Amino acid sequence: MTMTLLDSILEANRVFVRPNAFPPLSKSPARQLAIFTCMDTRLVDFLEPAMGIKRGEAKVIKNAGNTIFDPMSGGVIRSLVAGIFMLGVEEVIVVGHRDCGMAALDAELLIQKMIERGISPDVIDINVPDMRQWLGIFSHPVQNIERTVKIIRHNPLIPEDVPVHGLLFCPDDGHLDLIVDGYAKKSYASQII
Repeated sequence: MTMTLLDSILEANRVFVRPNAFPPLSKSPARQLAIFTCMDTRLVDFLEPAMGIKRGEAKVIKNAGNTIFDPMSGGVIRSLVAGIFMLGVEEVIVVGHRDCGMAALDAELLIQKMIERGISPDVIDINVPDMRQWLGIFSHPVQNIERTVKIIRHNPLIPEDVPVHGLLFCPDDGHLDLIVDGYAKKSYASQII
């Protein structure tokens, strides 16, 4: 019998779990930090160590391209609000990265692939009338970071005293570039989204 991907994951878990090897941690982040970043696989086990973040120190929120499509009812803002008001998050860092696939995604090709896999064109048209916008496709990761920081910073559900920073990560060597310093809010707070 061939081992499936799920079988291999469950087997790895059986080997991984050891009694008393992992002390219980608080649900609240030890460093009062939320990180909003991309789901890119190159960031797994790389971004947090590059930032000096360990298990239990930060809330990490991920989606494709670290974009916000619906700033009031979407999952990112909901997660940030829960983190801030219920779990002690005091700062937010938006981390985009170089060579992000969302910057080069072809919406029409994606629609074609969805149709080929059995998704009805009518279902796509009704539910996603603007595929580019829905996906959060952007032209440059720095502009996306700046836009996302502004959306979070100007959201009426996010307190003014929560700094929102923006960083650009290199998935090849791990270095970070500062894009938005959330402590210097006045430098961008008056700009229009």
